[in-house]
Amino acid sequence: MRSLLLYPALALLALALPARAAEPAAGRTIEMKVTEDGFVPDKVEVKKGQPLTLLVTRQSDKTCATEIVIKEYGINQPLPLGKAVKVSFTPTRTGQVKYACGMDMVTGVLVVQ
Repeated sequence: MRSLLLYPALALLALALPARAAEPAAGRTIEMKVTEDGFVPDKVEVKKGQPLTLLVTRQSDKTCATEIVIKEYGINQPLPLGKAVKVSFTPTRTGQVKYACGMDMVTGVLVVQ
């Protein structure tokens, strides 16, 4: 008898709880490495308006690319050696978006379509 009373109580509780917000649209994740040769890959095609995550791992200490800078989006993220770092943003215009080290010597480009 007790279980029969439980179901209506659960139904009322479910109605009283706020609805969960919809999950954000899935974006694209691109794995990048920083080696002695620079950013790998150094050119990537992405889509305007699609959330983007760069998962960047610096694999070498023999590089000045100890951070990734994307000036257009106000991003300046340190890249500790051997640790994957997430850099997330959504490209808002088509064309090329440059990414670089802090000294602007090691570079790459996102081609936004």
